This record gives sequence, structure tokens and C-alpha cells, in this order.
Amino acid sequence: MAEYDLTQTVIPYCDRHLVFPLLAHLVENELFPAGQVHAAQYELAKGTNMVDYAVSLFDVLYPNEEVPSEFAGKRESAVHTNERLQQEAQAVLNVIENPEVAQALRQDKNQNLQYLKEHYGVTLEQINALYNFGQFQYTYGNYSGAADYLYHFRVLSTDPDLTISAHWGKLACDILTGKWDIALEELNTLREAIDSRSPSHPAFAAGPTSTDPALAQLHSRTWLLHWSLFVYFNHPEGRTLLLETFLTPTYLNTIQTSCPWVLRYLVAAAVLSRKASATSGSSGRVRYSIREIVKVIQMEEYQYQDPVTAFLRELYVEFDFEAAQKELSKAEVVVGNDFFLAEFKDEFLDNARYLISEAYCRIHQRIDISDLSERLNLSRDEGEKWIVNLIRETRMGADAKIDLGKNVIEINRPPQPIYQTVIEKTRGLAFRTQALGAAMARQGVAQAEGPTAAVEASQ
Repeated sequence: MAEYDLTQTVIPYCDRHLVFPLLAHLVENELFPAGQVHAAQYELAKGTNMVDYAVSLFDVLYPNEEVPSEFAGKRESAVHTNERLQQEAQAVLNVIENPEVAQALRQDKNQNLQYLKEHYGVTLEQINALYNFGQFQYTYGNYSGAADYLYHFRVLSTDPDLTISAHWGKLACDILTGKWDIALEELNTLREAIDSRSPSHPAFAAGPTSTDPALAQLHSRTWLLHWSLFVYFNHPEGRTLLLETFLTPTYLNTIQTSCPWVLRYLVAAAVLSRKASATSGSSGRVRYSIREIVKVIQMEEYQYQDPVTAFLRELYVEFDFEAAQKELSKAEVVVGNDFFLAEFKDEFLDNARYLISEAYCRIHQRIDISDLSERLNLSRDEGEKWIVNLIRETRMGADAKIDLGKNVIEINRPPQPIYQTVIEKTRGLAFRTQALGAAMARQGVAQAEGPTAAVEASQ
């Protein structure tokens, strides 16, 4: 199933250091020859100051060759650079870690800089030393230390581009050290910063930059979507938060415009959250997320599709249960090999079977348990136990009765009141009408003011 592996697709949108765990996962699941993956790891490590790691990878690739002398020179240079940057940064840290100074600092960064300059002679260049040292710490793998220096720099810096870069670096450090609560806070802060301005491309990552502010913002959002996968698939509440973020118009548009393969993770999050949302008080966005996602899958299948997205399409668009069963069998392998989804494979299958059962029971009144078990890729005994537990745990229990003698499930669903049907059909109509009216009013005012204003209003 290597054709469905997204590692090579995701790598261009990740920082060099975030790629190391992705490649390590490829070594474990053996989708590609180990030699090729080790070669990629080596080429990646050569661009960092993790000299010992690069040497160890060289020994794996070329066990009978002598280590190139360039590594010794690089190690010596890194040590000297580290000592110099540490001395420069420590001078600032000694000041700001003073309890009296910490109490005197305020929210206004310019006021803080003036205070530090007048009382302690701290200049803007010295504060930038915190950034330089934090970035250098990051390049040789001291992620915890880098996070501390970047945090202190960000508190004092008035340089918007360096501050954004420090945000990216701090987020990467929190991801690589597994501090998921802090990483989530950093992710939300960075998202707010990106959405509120048009930042340049993250300096911590190699990638194309753009002079067009709108295009630069699209690039930043695309990178943020990829980096957020590390957080959302490790944080306990991450799948629900992913749905709430990715389904907002701004980020859904980003997915459709520049990275349609992220739909795999949007679908996976919806499937993983579906059973829980049916039995708990989840937000409306989570409960109805599958409806929205299915529409997007239909629109974007010309750009991207895989067994995970095809499963939802066959189930909710084609209503082809046999095809959905086949796609689910493939999706099981895809999910099991995916870096972000592997640990959720069993949970994904359980929730996918719930979706199949829910859809199947919705259009049938009398269901043969053996037939439903087959559609769930379960044996008859496993299927019977699974269906009994499903009916007991979900809202189906009030409508479904199991006759073990006849080996059938009978669904006695009361007809939906006509007024409830009308409510469902017209849900959100008032809001859409109000939005349309406001847009027409703006257009009318703009036309009265002139053609230029009319063009701006239409945009």
C-alpha cells in the first residue's frame, strides 16, 4: 500500500526536524526499502548541527568506509558557535530573570525595551541574541532549551517577522518534546497571529516565499495545517479540535486550494469522533461534520482520493455497502501505516463499523445479523456481540430489538413529525437569508458610491 503513503507529500510542508519522526516511522512499517529511508535520514541530518547523529547514519549506510573528515570540523565549529551565542544570550537572561526586573516588566513591549535600556543597558541587538541562540539550540536537537530561549525572546521582541519565526520554532520544539497541552496553546496562538496579519513564510522552515501578502498567508496556513496534525493526533481532545478548526471556511478553503490530501485526516477525525458525538453532548459542528465532509470529498475527488475518503463516499453518496466494505478493508491497512493515524487503527475500525450499522439500519426495518456481520468484516459470533453492544450503547436501543431465535434485528422507528422535517430542511435558512440581504445592501451602497467601491464590495 506504499502508493497511499503521504510521507513524501507531507515532507515539503514540515520543518527538517519534524521530518525525522516521519522517516523513523517508515523504517518501522517497512513500506520502503530500509536503505532508501536511511539515505534520506542521512541527507536530512547533514543539514543540521546534529553531527553525531549524522555520523551514526553514515556508519549504517557505509559500514566499511571511513567517516568524512568534514564532520570533525563541523563538530568543532558547532561547539565554538554554541559557546559564543550562549555568552551573548546569557547576558540578557541574567537581567530578565532578576525578580525585580520581572516585576517591573509590563504588557507594552516598547515600554519594556526602554526600561531595560535605561536601567540595564540591554539593546535590541542583545535581545535578538536570545533568538539566535534558541535557533542554534534547535539545529542540534536541544529542543527543550531552544523552547525556553525562544519564549523569552518572544516576550521582549518588537520585530514582527522574528516573533512569528519564534512562534514556529517554539511550536516545533513543543511537538518534538511531546508537550501536547503547551503545543496546543502555541498552535492556537500562531493561528491567531497568521489570521490577523499576512506574515512571511516561517524562517524555521525551508520553503518558497512570496511577496504577495495573500499568497504568503495561504502558504502559512498550509504549513500550519500540516504541523497541527502532530498536535491534533496526540492531544486527548485533538480529533474534535481538528474538526472545529479544519471545517472553518478559511481552513477548508486552504485544504481545497493547496493540500487536498489533508482530507484523509479530516475524514479520519470525523470517523473517530462520530460514535462519541452520538452519545455525548458534542458541538453541532462535530455531530454534523460527516455531512459537510462528504460534500467536500465529492467536490475534490478529481484532485485526491484514497481508501479512507472512498469509504465515506461509497457509504453516504453511493449507498453501496459492499463497496464500502471493500474500501474499509483497504483503509484499515492505510490507517495502520499512516504516521498520524496508526495508533487509532482499532478505534477507526470500530467507529467505521458504527457508521455502516447506522446507515444500514436507517434504510432497513428487518436486518439479518449474519448479513450485517459480513458487511462489517466480522464473523457471525463477533458480529452478534458487536451489534448487541452497539445497540446497548447508542440511541438505537430505543428503536431496535434483537430476535436471537430468528437471528434478526427489527427496527421500529416512529415516523418523524412533519414539523421536525420542516425544521431540518430549513435549518440555517434565516441566517443565510440575512447574510444574503446584508451582501446585497453592501453592493447597493457601493454602486451608489462608484464603480471602484462596487468592485471592492463584491470581493
